[in-house]
Amino acid sequence: MRLPEVMLAAPAEDLPPEGSYAFEAKWDGFRCLIARTEDGSVLMRSRKGTDLMAGFPEIAASARQDLPRSVVLDGELVIWHQDRLAFERLLRRLNRRPAAVAAQAQATPAQFVAFDLLTLDGTDLRPLPYRQRRTRLEAFFTEHQIGPVWTLCPMTLQRSQALDWMREWAPAGIEGIVAKRLDGPYKSRARTWIKVRVRHTTEAVVGAVTGTRTRPGILLLGRYDAQVGRLRFTGRTTVLGEDAARQVGGLLAPAQAGHPWTGWTFCAGWGSTDILDVTLVSPQLVVEVSADIARDTADRWRHPVRLVRARPDLTVTDVPLLTATGDA
Repeated sequence: MRLPEVMLAAPAEDLPPEGSYAFEAKWDGFRCLIARTEDGSVLMRSRKGTDLMAGFPEIAASARQDLPRSVVLDGELVIWHQDRLAFERLLRRLNRRPAAVAAQAQATPAQFVAFDLLTLDGTDLRPLPYRQRRTRLEAFFTEHQIGPVWTLCPMTLQRSQALDWMREWAPAGIEGIVAKRLDGPYKSRARTWIKVRVRHTTEAVVGAVTGTRTRPGILLLGRYDAQVGRLRFTGRTTVLGEDAARQVGGLLAPAQAGHPWTGWTFCAGWGSTDILDVTLVSPQLVVEVSADIARDTADRWRHPVRLVRARPDLTVTDVPLLTATGDA
């Protein structure tokens, strides 16, 4: 069996009106297609087509035991740790020795959150509208009574309830909401779903920039450690527009001797190995940023944040402290 490519979602600032859409929780995990073939074997593929079997043996074993043959599910691999989704623990499963993966699976087992049914009894369901696929997915969970490894993604037709979920579930690591047209078929690679992330505004200190100090391209942000009072890197902004670069550049001062980030290197993105060419600046300017809720265990933003405005009226003592010390 050859698995299809996944359907995708386009980012948006706000949820569409109800009536034509279903609203589902957006999970902080690994997108995954899981199939049990006609001959009983199991396939697990990432969004990019990577084989995930070795990294999640407990899911593969449950698929062999719980799923009927000739079925394909689309969903998300997640791991819960301390009552919160732990994306970094998913990363620990990749490219590791079997013994290390087995230990991780024993300590923090993964779950599969299903949000679409693409094939059932060998029949391709992708041409069907979402509402019919969802009905069959719900019936699939009821009929087969599969075990606790498998979770049916929550769905609502009420926009107000979806907004409540965004507010209430964000502390647990739910990233936002995905809206799907009720009459829409499943189209591989198409970005016709809509995703809206939970965002909030907060403050950080500018410790370095790309470009020049007077015309920065990206701001590298930090917060002071509550334990030792040292400025720690917490994330970077998206590329600044011309007006924002001019405004911020006029407020930045040159770095002085003893800058806490002297000798550091910074990656282009979370999980990237590309190194940024940065200029250190005096860590005195506070900026207000808009960030989503995705963070690592060191309390760094996983995605670039958006600059809202410079806050020269604030001092670094007004910026929230970092309290995380890393994952034990």
